[in-house]
Amino acid sequence: MEVKNIDAKQLQAMFIAGANALDEKKQMVNEMNVFPVPDGDTGTNMSLTIMSAAKEVEAIETVNYTSVVKAAANGSLRGARGNSGVILSQLVRGFSRGIIEADENGEMIDTVVLANAFQKGVDTAYKAVMKPKEGTILTVAREIATKALEMSLETSDINVFIEHVLQHGYDTLNKTPDMLPVLKEAGVVDAGGQGLLCILEGAARVIIENLEIEIKKPSVKRNEEAFSALKNFNTEDITFGYCTEFIASRDHDENFDEETFKAYLESIGDSIVVVGDEEYVKVHVHTDNPGLALQKALEIGALHNIKIENMREQHSSIFTETETKEEAPREALGVVSIAAGSGIAEIMTSLGATQVIEGGQTMNPSTEDILEAIKACHAEKVIVLPNNKNIILAAEQAAAIEENTEVYVLPTTTMPQGIAAMIAQDNGSPEDMEGLMAEMKEAVAAVQTAQITIAVRDTTLEGENIVEGEYLGMLEGRIVVHNKDLKQTFNELLGKMKEDAEVITVYYGEGITEEVAEEYRADAESIFADADVELYEGKQPVYYFMISAE
Repeated sequence: MEVKNIDAKQLQAMFIAGANALDEKKQMVNEMNVFPVPDGDTGTNMSLTIMSAAKEVEAIETVNYTSVVKAAANGSLRGARGNSGVILSQLVRGFSRGIIEADENGEMIDTVVLANAFQKGVDTAYKAVMKPKEGTILTVAREIATKALEMSLETSDINVFIEHVLQHGYDTLNKTPDMLPVLKEAGVVDAGGQGLLCILEGAARVIIENLEIEIKKPSVKRNEEAFSALKNFNTEDITFGYCTEFIASRDHDENFDEETFKAYLESIGDSIVVVGDEEYVKVHVHTDNPGLALQKALEIGALHNIKIENMREQHSSIFTETETKEEAPREALGVVSIAAGSGIAEIMTSLGATQVIEGGQTMNPSTEDILEAIKACHAEKVIVLPNNKNIILAAEQAAAIEENTEVYVLPTTTMPQGIAAMIAQDNGSPEDMEGLMAEMKEAVAAVQTAQITIAVRDTTLEGENIVEGEYLGMLEGRIVVHNKDLKQTFNELLGKMKEDAEVITVYYGEGITEEVAEEYRADAESIFADADVELYEGKQPVYYFMISAE
């Protein structure tokens, strides 16, 4: 049957169906990441971003075109995680503008309006990326918008329009390996483009298959009494040093036993609150080993909204703004730093970071998480250190949204860069932000970073055949060593770092004992005989070692 228009209820259902479709296929999208390291999270980041949009869309009371797309834009903007999630949020934001313009003119959503909205989405997303690359989600989105414009001139039947636009999207996706050699070598298509098509295909089913989507009105106060307890703990008599809070989605719900999980938390900490429903489990624990709590929680599902705070130095809540801070005068300068691992978080705090967000690879904080941390600084000016290339866009998006604070994003891409920036921050003054940022940038530029992780699948990169289970030595993001022996990987990787380094710093991760780490320090001292070699317990996940040379 020919369909000429999409009504507001259908548009609402399409956003929800699209989000659900990607949520179901997020692991497939994750596995398309080029690098074979255990941090392939494009699908997860895009899914969390669009699910944030869908939750707001589902909750609206008065359903019309404008209310639906405004909710989607706001939800995706604040829930955006990782570069792919930020780009997706900008696509939604631009699409929203196109629909709102049509609604203000009294137009129904037809093929012409859809084509215009798609193009506005692409235009907005391209503006958010400084150096767009061909063969990515942006290419797929652009080609979809181009085909949409072409089809809007040929047909008014939305069924025909959608089928041709989607087919062209998949044709473009299949060509991405020819546009990006790294995709071709790894034998995959672009993960972000695939994620976008999952969303569009899910949304299309509402129209093409007349799919009925149940719109569930979420409870505004879900277990409110239990959650309110999270802000009322007495921290005067602190037994365990770190207040650890996070949300786990029930990806593996059949394996989750609440009592067993609580018993484990009791073995490593106290002040435990575990509250959940059918979708999520919220957790609060005071512990000296936050990494152990997070590792155990991964058995439940994906983690997000992670916050770790050193209670001996500061105490704030991720759920409510601290009233005493709101009443006090604002500080001149605050620093928000992302930290992967409780040891790294403790180092950042000891160097003066006002707010530390636990995150990094596999755990990208959202725009909203970064916004909350900026506000919690209660400062006139705030510097954000993403410390991961996949968090920079979310940090910049948070800076653009925040209205009451001057926010400066220093685009650090590694934890050692962030630590160097924190040390340099003491040399400047908030009265001269240009000079201070220059000092920090100079310190960051002097740091060379190496990391060791493990291959999670077979692949080929830059002519090298990488086998699942091999250790991967990465220098400034490039895999330069791979073999089956961790010590050999460590030593070969150090051999590729700059020979004239004066300071070598080794951060050892989860699963590496202090005794073993000391053996690796000895190797580093023999390789860099004239340098000072420092060793710290970073407790970072995913990476066995992070090494900086300065």
